[in-house]
Amino acid sequence: MKKLTKRIAATFSAAAIAATGAVSLFSPAASYAVDTNNDDWLHAVGSRLYDENGNEVWLTGANWFGFNCTERCPHYLYAGDCDDMLREVAERGINVIRFPISTELIYEWMNGLDGPVSGGGLQAAYNPPTDEDDGNGGVVKAGTYGSINKDFVLADGMTHVNSQQAFEIILSKCKKYGIKAFVDIHSPHADNSGHNYNLWYGKEMNDHDVTVTTDIWIETTAWLAEQYKNDDTLLGFDLKNEPHGKGQEGAKAAKWDGSTDENNWAYAAAKCADAVLDANPKALIFIEGVEQSLSGAQAGDYWGIADRRDNSPYIGAWWGGNFRGAREYPIKPEHGTSQIVYSPHDYGPSVYAQTWFEKDFTEQTLLDDYWYDTWAYINAEDIAPELIGEWGGHMDGAENQKWMELLRDYMINHHINHTFWCLNTNSGDTGGLWAGFSYNINDVSDKSNGTTITWEEDKYALFEKSLWQTQKTGKYIGLDHQTPLGVSGTGLSLNEFYEKYSSTEGSNLDGGTIIGGKPIDADTPAETTTVVTSTGDVTTATAATVTTVSENSGSDEYLAGDANLDGKVSISDAVRVLQYLANGDKYDLSAQAKNNADVDGVEGISGKDAASIQKFDAGIIKSLPEKA
Repeated sequence: MKKLTKRIAATFSAAAIAATGAVSLFSPAASYAVDTNNDDWLHAVGSRLYDENGNEVWLTGANWFGFNCTERCPHYLYAGDCDDMLREVAERGINVIRFPISTELIYEWMNGLDGPVSGGGLQAAYNPPTDEDDGNGGVVKAGTYGSINKDFVLADGMTHVNSQQAFEIILSKCKKYGIKAFVDIHSPHADNSGHNYNLWYGKEMNDHDVTVTTDIWIETTAWLAEQYKNDDTLLGFDLKNEPHGKGQEGAKAAKWDGSTDENNWAYAAAKCADAVLDANPKALIFIEGVEQSLSGAQAGDYWGIADRRDNSPYIGAWWGGNFRGAREYPIKPEHGTSQIVYSPHDYGPSVYAQTWFEKDFTEQTLLDDYWYDTWAYINAEDIAPELIGEWGGHMDGAENQKWMELLRDYMINHHINHTFWCLNTNSGDTGGLWAGFSYNINDVSDKSNGTTITWEEDKYALFEKSLWQTQKTGKYIGLDHQTPLGVSGTGLSLNEFYEKYSSTEGSNLDGGTIIGGKPIDADTPAETTTVVTSTGDVTTATAATVTTVSENSGSDEYLAGDANLDGKVSISDAVRVLQYLANGDKYDLSAQAKNNADVDGVEGISGKDAASIQKFDAGIIKSLPEKA
């Protein structure tokens, strides 16, 4: 096995400095670095989730897969613009997105092995990247010939970013529109069908001579938590998608018991949860179930015994849906249970004709025959919060649609969080909320150009009732305290809800119960500036991103990291280093500034020095210089 080497990816690059000479906060870093409030973390009490002031919240969202696949990018970025898509997702009231990902991809990020996202997974261009002389006395405006996912290309307007940078761009856009996110470790390897593999370990990566072990799975997941511990856009981690397998498979199937066997999901999940919480104690940890549990049908039955036609030793469930073992063996990390959310998956008869669908089923028969003892007791008995990580299916006008409505109403009535499967149109056994896309740009100055999403309106109408919204006015409620969900006024920030609506009309949470709340005060606004991206667009940063081009003469003493000599160390110093690297003639550093800026433990100024300063500013490291 190759040894894992930890790294913190530099989110700035010298190539991100625009030709104009103004600071270019290349999108992978632009918004990821600006989250200064960091006040949206959640925790559990009983079966509910709360913010830091004790306000109830409700996660109501959808899945968007693709990072788990060989394309290493959410699907349909090859057909539409990410900014357009996420804006519309927010406008439609989705307050959280579950992003499936693979251990293999995180391994690549951790070891610096990720390359540019391939054209098969991403359509991105900004051509020409800057205004150009057309040779006839006129100007060809930037983006005239190509303008889609322009944040996902480097300064040349053509070269795609790598997959981690794509992930960070997407997080930044989620932040922009008030959407929260969590990741789901969907499979050990990058594979469009990787969910079919039973376990979180034991599978060789497709593109590396490495077999994923339990230790690799834990280390990579904890590394990801460490990377983004200062960005509350990424609220948590679903540790493994659908651990499963039939009991007679023995050690090749996931089980839930009190042993320390490697295939005991309860034991492995608790270990992984502690590693993630070591990195970020505020992250939510989503724990899925298994497929089968022992039935106790006959004395002496054990995990791995052959199945029987009568009096089966096993009780079945959907993959990831069986929590019967959690009654006796609940997940109890050393960090405690305040961040634990149980996350069953549940589907209808269009996915598989389970026995509980063989009658004229109702909510009560589903509870009696399957839901309650399998997973619903956790919420009903106030043991822990639940989030149905996957539910959905085709609109058949019959049994499957009936099941979706029954589960939807049960989740609304019992405050169960959920993420619908899925946004994508290309999920074969369920379909998606999206039906198709078109993208148009005929005139770079025409703001109406962009992505048109066709939604499966009937399915969305069924789903929409389960989104968190005010009881009378129907305004969608986000999970960010300061940023409203969407931009059109149809969505609210969490503070807006608790300041203006919770005590007057309530929400569809608990049937419109009128409640009070205590809003979270925003931090003192950081200094802002107008910055020019690598695409030539002018945007406004939302945090301390200062374009300091000339050194302040206020300090000529050595202060590690103080590249602009203003007597302090901040993100501005990282920007100053990158200006120097991009155009040293125009943005030269004095001898003192160079001495201060050389902090990565390796002699000489490079992009790694900017990365070290950024890590120090974010609190990832505690002192400068950083040890090599």
